[in-house]
Amino acid sequence: MSFQDATVIPVNGEGTEDVLVDDRGRIYTGLADGRIVRIDNDGATIETVATSPGRPLGLEFYGDDELAVCASDHGLLAVSLTSGEVRVLADTAFDAPIIACNNAAVAEDGTIYFSDSSRRYPIPEWRTDLIEQTRTGRLLRRNTDGTVDELLTGLHFANGVALAPDESFVTVAESGACRVCRLWLTGPRAGTSDMFLDDLSGYPDNSSTGSDGLIWVAIPAPKNPALDVVQRLPGLVRSAVTKLPESLQPAPSNTVRVVGVDDRGDVVRSYQGEIEGFHMLTGVRERDDRLYFGSLHESAVVTMSR
Repeated sequence: MSFQDATVIPVNGEGTEDVLVDDRGRIYTGLADGRIVRIDNDGATIETVATSPGRPLGLEFYGDDELAVCASDHGLLAVSLTSGEVRVLADTAFDAPIIACNNAAVAEDGTIYFSDSSRRYPIPEWRTDLIEQTRTGRLLRRNTDGTVDELLTGLHFANGVALAPDESFVTVAESGACRVCRLWLTGPRAGTSDMFLDDLSGYPDNSSTGSDGLIWVAIPAPKNPALDVVQRLPGLVRSAVTKLPESLQPAPSNTVRVVGVDDRGDVVRSYQGEIEGFHMLTGVRERDDRLYFGSLHESAVVTMSR
């Protein structure tokens, strides 16, 4: 399916990387300047609810009055929707700073599963990490007592995180490997991991669990043949490519895709194509039969019927 009835809602600020929707249909998104804004469902009113240190990426509701915010090199934060107060939930893991906090999912009891994309490069240097294939990404868990566990390591740019509706497993996207990994949390397979989605047609980004029970995954761009070639080159050559001007490095196209996946890992919904005036679709959220999209680079969010 295509994005035929998509509506683009302008936002006064760049980089609506993730989107979150409350029970009144209001949209929350973080911007490159640190602001977290709330947009009413027709886009007529946009208000700043808080300003985050660092670059706010993934957003999730956290309790009655807070958002859990993945603030890139500032770690995992809690931000009050009433006062705008910011408190740190986790900025280190295993005695090392979290430099690429990217996306999260919050369990019913307040446990937070979140991704640290790279231990070597911050989020703005995502191209470098993909080209060099550092495979230093991690899936982390912030427990309700404040401790942090490292659940999966060696991930190829860890990105979107989502929980199964029954919280039996958690998924984490590996953007650089074009796949989504699953870690079982309960049942006989608890503690083991497998592939939830493999050999995707593009690079998965943020993910979320919809009100429809599906796990939705944003795919900002199809596989880039130039990047595939570069990734097969010797390490020193790959490093040299990262020193080239950005315009000469492998880059995403205007084609975007989102998929809705059931708990067996089967794609049951898929939208692909171009949205005029909107590219690099990095965030997707489903609520009450509507889809909402964010972008790492655009100054807008998008909404459409499912």
